[in-house]
Amino acid sequence: MNGFYEKLLDFKHKNKPMIVVTAVQKEGEGPVAVGKKMLVTIDGQAFGTVGGGAIEHYARDKCKQLLKKKDNLLEKYALTEGEIVPEAKQMPMACGGIVTLFYEYVGPMESIVIFGAGHVAQALVNVLDTMNFHVIVVDPRPEVIDSFRKADEKHHMGFVDFIGEHGIDDGDYVVVSTPSHKHDYHVVNKILKEKIKPAYLGMLCSEQKLADYLKKTYESFGENINLDFFYSPVGLDIGGISPEEIAVSISAEILMLHHGKKEPRHMRESIHDSLRYWSD
Repeated sequence: MNGFYEKLLDFKHKNKPMIVVTAVQKEGEGPVAVGKKMLVTIDGQAFGTVGGGAIEHYARDKCKQLLKKKDNLLEKYALTEGEIVPEAKQMPMACGGIVTLFYEYVGPMESIVIFGAGHVAQALVNVLDTMNFHVIVVDPRPEVIDSFRKADEKHHMGFVDFIGEHGIDDGDYVVVSTPSHKHDYHVVNKILKEKIKPAYLGMLCSEQKLADYLKKTYESFGENINLDFFYSPVGLDIGGISPEEIAVSISAEILMLHHGKKEPRHMRESIHDSLRYWSD
């Protein structure tokens, strides 16, 4: 069991999403002892056991489903084929007994994929590293990606190639800050072509470059293309232009949307009118 907890702590330190499965209750016979544990990671690695056989195979598949939803679950199983037990899923097993498993999601609540490992990206990851996000950075330049710090995952490969090979999930947060506007356009267009629906797609660019991009996008996808999740120029207008200030701006915009806010506001504007101490 010590090896199990070492793996758990190692994956947690790496910010790798996983499900920890624990046998929390048992009735009758069967191979599952209360307290048995298994963990399954986002990339399919599994450690520990909750009894083997059909129930463990089922539990691993359930972990894959829960990892996509980042959710927990308490579920009861009957370990005798043909036996009907109220509120229990029937397993094709002959050992008998009833067991309850608790599936616990452990890991970051959201993934942020950053295309481009330049100065702004490094400043941005420095900020995001203090929060519960899983940060993935992609860049084909070996000297740039090798020296990049604090990302949970680093991928030395083409920007569009990453989308084709690893994918982007609906609901992910995406920041596009490649060294070339051509690469920026290709990344965003690939996301639109694949009909991926990120929670946030921010692109670092000037107003003129944005106008050029929108013109090309409307020509390729039609003027009715849904760009509600697209934020460009990226970030909130806080007045700063250094990489560090831009990073704070982008982080604030991501957090605002993550917490369901539609527009920024000062915290003092949320207090009761009777406490108002400033003039308009």
